[in-house]
Amino acid sequence: MIEKAASMKDLVAYQDGSIVSKEIIKKTTGTVTLFAFDRDQGLSEHTAPFDALVCILDGEAEIIIAGQPHLLTAGEMIIMPGGKPHALKAPKRFKMMLVMIRS
Repeated sequence: MIEKAASMKDLVAYQDGSIVSKEIIKKTTGTVTLFAFDRDQGLSEHTAPFDALVCILDGEAEIIIAGQPHLLTAGEMIIMPGGKPHALKAPKRFKMMLVMIRS
């Protein structure tokens, strides 16, 4: 657990050809996870039963929700509604924080 001020984007590092994740909070009611996506990496379309908040910390991400693409850059956020298919693509390297609330 981090008990002092920290830069979110510095808590997870890029790795060539990979997606790196670091879980910051894990509770039965939800999670907070940091991700670093290398260029051309992504997550294929899937659904989750809960709403998820994505905050872009660095770089540029394409987030597709129910077939609609959204291009986000550092400092922007989007909500991926529960039950709607979504996917993520990295046209450039990017880092994000994912907040999943289960209740």
